[in-house]
Amino acid sequence: MRRLLLFLATCLPLLAIAQGVTITSTEPLLADFGSAAYYPVLSADGQKLLFTGENQQGLNLYNFSDQKVTEITTAERAGFGAQFGKDGRIYYTTQKRVDGLCYRSAMSYDAVTKSTSTIVADQRILQMPCMVNGGAVVKSTKGTITTSGVKDKGTYVYTKGSKVIVVKNGVEKSYSPVESYAGYLWASLSPDGQKVMFFAAGKGIVVMDLNGNVLAQLGKYEIPCWLGNNYIVAQNSKDDGYTYTSSQIVLMKADGSNFKALTAPESMTMQPTTDAAGDKIVYTNAEGQLYLMKVNINE
Repeated sequence: MRRLLLFLATCLPLLAIAQGVTITSTEPLLADFGSAAYYPVLSADGQKLLFTGENQQGLNLYNFSDQKVTEITTAERAGFGAQFGKDGRIYYTTQKRVDGLCYRSAMSYDAVTKSTSTIVADQRILQMPCMVNGGAVVKSTKGTITTSGVKDKGTYVYTKGSKVIVVKNGVEKSYSPVESYAGYLWASLSPDGQKVMFFAAGKGIVVMDLNGNVLAQLGKYEIPCWLGNNYIVAQNSKDDGYTYTSSQIVLMKADGSNFKALTAPESMTMQPTTDAAGDKIVYTNAEGQLYLMKVNINE
């Protein structure tokens, strides 16, 4: 009964959303998968989906075209921050503990050959791989490591403490546009590469230009992702200090001019991801049931 109520709360579309945006459909994904699914990541073309299992164990790939799931790895935390590369490969990190110390490795996976490669192994400090043209760039205690296929790094962003690092053609510039007591997370470029979004602890979602100028502060929402160039989807959750008391998926305009809920607080929906076209949103709920929402943006 609880799953049914959650499904109804999730699927009843709140159609009076931000100007120019309507929900066209909402449906469950992988309802018969047999296991919980968390931290979904959509590919840019919206045709593939990465997700992890209970307790952040392993990484799986779902193909919308044939509706098949492929297990990439069973490694710990492999689904936390996994990404689709511009070169068609999948990039992720794994984690292990030795004598009480945590070590991380950066990995890549070829879905065609089903082969896995190690980019850098067993590092005490390692940033999530940054996607660039032709592959990935990884920052670690071994320095900056670039995968072999990279020819043009272009523009990419990442966070380090309370700094957003913007890298343009190999030149790094760091910005700290807002104060944050515990640092920044979830930095990403808008699809057109003109804006940077990140989460500042204690402040919430911040949007800035490539020169570090703040364009908008959107509030204390989590796990933000771009929906096209002008909208952002995020998680709005509340807790009692021990567990979530409510959680919903929300949509806002990147300039802060509009904000509307896409799901109800009692749906316990969370961890949204979007495709580059800006018309698909995948998210999960507290029970690990994935959902696919399709939206239409008219501006």
